[in-house]
Amino acid sequence: MAERLFTRARVVTERSVLPNATVHVVDGRIAAVEPGGTAAPGAIDCDGELLLPGLVEVHTDNLERHVMPRPKVTFPMRAAVQAHDAELASAGITTVLDAIGVGDPYGDGFRSRDQSALLEVLDRLDAAGLLRCRHLIHVRCELPAPNAIELFEPFAGHARLRLISLMDHTPGQRQWTDVEHARTYYTGKKGWTDAQFDEEVRRAPERQARWAQPNRRWFADWARGHGVALATHDDTTVEHVEEARALGATMSEFPTTLAAARHAHANGLSTIAGAPNVVRGGSHSGNVAAVELAREGVLDGLSSDYVPGSLLQAAWRLHADAGFSLPEAVRVVSRGPALAAGLEDRGAIAPGQLGDLLRVAVLDGHPVVRQAWIGGERIA
Repeated sequence: MAERLFTRARVVTERSVLPNATVHVVDGRIAAVEPGGTAAPGAIDCDGELLLPGLVEVHTDNLERHVMPRPKVTFPMRAAVQAHDAELASAGITTVLDAIGVGDPYGDGFRSRDQSALLEVLDRLDAAGLLRCRHLIHVRCELPAPNAIELFEPFAGHARLRLISLMDHTPGQRQWTDVEHARTYYTGKKGWTDAQFDEEVRRAPERQARWAQPNRRWFADWARGHGVALATHDDTTVEHVEEARALGATMSEFPTTLAAARHAHANGLSTIAGAPNVVRGGSHSGNVAAVELAREGVLDGLSSDYVPGSLLQAAWRLHADAGFSLPEAVRVVSRGPALAAGLEDRGAIAPGQLGDLLRVAVLDGHPVVRQAWIGGERIA
């Protein structure tokens, strides 16, 4: 029996902060949380600092950034995964759903390519004991793309697949309701000319009519038939949420309006917002501020999206700016996302949960990950 003790810690549970407690991890799971310290040999002394559950990340584009660090520059998948994994661990993320986009309506981007090499790399590194974090897969399906189903096929049925999300980034709706915000993004990040952007906007209705609705139904049916969680993306209206419910979705990722978030939350869909939105004080797309969702009581979880380090920082911002207690703030970056993805065995410091823990120091009101463990084994 492998046992690890963490003592003299301020332990953040789901309901309170225990001022001085000891956490027992046995065979990779939390066996007990007890008040007071211990002088047992080998116990890890947290010296009065915070002990949090490991963070759970359900949607991160960070791996894509490592695979393609600059436009049209591709990095080897194994090296990219190792760098991504190390970055997540240092940010306190112990479980990650690596978000892989499949389908590109424009045929020239990262998501227009076969990314199935990721599965082989993850499995090989995992078998060798060389992954720091627990890696699962979230496949993001771009509905207006003719190749979305084809590119999804290598991921279908893989043991790591936990979540499918339905996306439509067509300018003029959802995330890009404001077409000029979309223009700024596409001309800046993709290097399009204004004329090219205007042409793609002109062609968008044809793509949606031909591909978006059939793909939406196909992916929803597949998820339901295989017991994989389904999320919608950038819900903007009550009608979008109703459509999500009809499809069997259980998660609304990045709702762009308060009305959509309210309706999703009221009808049992987990609402997931962006941690960078919280840290920056607003949406880069001009949509609803995540802090507003928090203050309205309709925020169930956060995702680091494109900045892994934002997840823990955002929890502290919610604690400071949205009136959340520290346990409430920590929940939206740990237990909330875990439950949204159907992972009931992690995200809280409680008996029976995985022994995934973070020791966190606080400097000038900002959290700093000092150490991280998975199943009681140190990863950072």
